Amino acid sequence: MTDTSAPTFSETSTNTRPDGQRGRKRPFGLSWSAWITLGAAVLAGYLLYRTLSGYSYAEIAASVSSIPVVRLAGAIGFMAASYMTLTLFDHLGLRYAGHRLPWRKAALASFTALSLGHSIGFAGVSSGAIRYRFYARWGLSMEDVAKVVLFSGVTVSLGLMTLGGIALLLRPGGAAELTGTDPGLAVAAGAGLLLLVGGYVLASALVTAPVRIRTWEFRLPDLTLALAQVGVGALNFALVAACLHQAVAGFAEVGYVTVATAYVTANTAALLAHVPGGLGVIEATVLHMIPGEGLIGAVLIFRFVYFLLPLPVGAASLVACEFLVRRR
Repeated sequence: MTDTSAPTFSETSTNTRPDGQRGRKRPFGLSWSAWITLGAAVLAGYLLYRTLSGYSYAEIAASVSSIPVVRLAGAIGFMAASYMTLTLFDHLGLRYAGHRLPWRKAALASFTALSLGHSIGFAGVSSGAIRYRFYARWGLSMEDVAKVVLFSGVTVSLGLMTLGGIALLLRPGGAAELTGTDPGLAVAAGAGLLLLVGGYVLASALVTAPVRIRTWEFRLPDLTLALAQVGVGALNFALVAACLHQAVAGFAEVGYVTVATAYVTANTAALLAHVPGGLGVIEATVLHMIPGEGLIGAVLIFRFVYFLLPLPVGAASLVACEFLVRRR
């Protein structure tokens, strides 16, 4: 078990080698961790510029000014609730890895990593590297961090399959129109997704021995953790879909289930394409499934609220934590 005291940061000096001799002079007086922090801040600024440069100032101003304040506030609220739910991914993952760090530590590492990873792309890799910067200071090994990242990735998949399966069963026509297939096939796909989720939960209850794949060995989480994965994973996607629904509802009368179906389909395509923040994929899919004028503004509002608002906060959190490390 690890220490559950208040968050602290420590880092050994790289100026002195174990034999007592001073090492090479750091370039510009900065350690490699400081260069990583500086690079992350520059990357965050570039991502912000790249995303906004795809739209004119007039489009951005028109979208923000045309959406009702209540809908905009609702979108921001659901975004905050989603990122709060995402912190539970790490909190549960730490339990799976055998560590019981306080939730506030998991929340700090999770939000910082995911607010940047969602925009960088390849979130499992990019956010995993940032997570390691935090968790290594709190006593976790690289293997432990890998378990947390893997657990979180499985939770994402379970949540997407659960909400996607429900959406396909409730609205098979929308997915069938997008893919050009028969609605019956969409129903079968939805049922198959839910069966996969049920199979995972059942395996967690029955399989207690380690599972070995070649030289890699791992254990399935216990039944309680598996059920928690399904619950928080589905809740997160439901909250993100609610954020998108608030943005869409500011421009057109569209039901939540329709928007949720569109989002799950778009997010699946974005994950398969590894596009940063689903750039372009979400717009194309949502506009196809929810036709109508002004909806590009709704997607722009969603992207601004869910991806861009947390980005500078996460970058500032990373810089501040690295600054505290250097001070100590």
